[in-house]
Amino acid sequence: MSAAAVPQIGFGLVIHQRLKPARHAFRYGNYFCLLPMRALARQPAPLLHRNRWGWLSFHDADHGDGGPDALAWLDGVLRAHGVWHDDLAQGEVWLQTYPRVLGYVFKPVSFWYVHRPDGELHAVVAEVNNTFGERHLYLLHGESLRWGHEQRASKAFHVSPFCRVEGHYRFRFMRTAQRLVARVDHHDDAGPILLTSISGALQPWSRASVRQAITRWPWMTLGVIARIHWQALRLWLKRVPFFSKPPAPTEFVTDPLSRPTGPTP
Repeated sequence: MSAAAVPQIGFGLVIHQRLKPARHAFRYGNYFCLLPMRALARQPAPLLHRNRWGWLSFHDADHGDGGPDALAWLDGVLRAHGVWHDDLAQGEVWLQTYPRVLGYVFKPVSFWYVHRPDGELHAVVAEVNNTFGERHLYLLHGESLRWGHEQRASKAFHVSPFCRVEGHYRFRFMRTAQRLVARVDHHDDAGPILLTSISGALQPWSRASVRQAITRWPWMTLGVIARIHWQALRLWLKRVPFFSKPPAPTEFVTDPLSRPTGPTP
């Protein structure tokens, strides 16, 4: 595995700021994994517990269709939506996600960064999960896709009972060798509703960085689901309107630009 494509851990912050109908904000320290999926397919990382138990571990079945090879599933999504090129097999795919901690995980959102062989960004897949066990993808691609440039997609999937399934998301991703930032803002016709980001300073996946993650946040992913419900209670106490969950969207992938050319995995 090349030095440029080794698993990493990002230590940083999750920030949420609601602007209406009531102001509400919070920020938490946390960490995430950043995994070079093609490099790992060629040569597993000895310190990464993949598809096996560990204090921190990564399981393919936590993504996509729940199958044993999440990267193969992602390539199938790209093919089905007409954004696959054969040379993409030579480019890296970085997955930003939460690990399992002592076997437990809830992943509100994971990001798949698909690169061409020259290192340029080709597509980003935002993989969103809600607390009802549902999953949905937003596929971002096209000529305007690059680091730091805004991408938009209509909101199609129920996440929070305090937000309607309407309006659109504005995505922006920024990455350097030392840092990664993913911003997702929810807007309606009148302006921004919710501003969110997850950011982190990147360190190679090592015994030291894993120890740092475990020491600082030993129950991190359990904390994610606990904090979701705590913040929901605070919004309810502020009398923010509550909306029942609508049916899941009929399409598993929201793609603002292309039409499917084959069966969607």
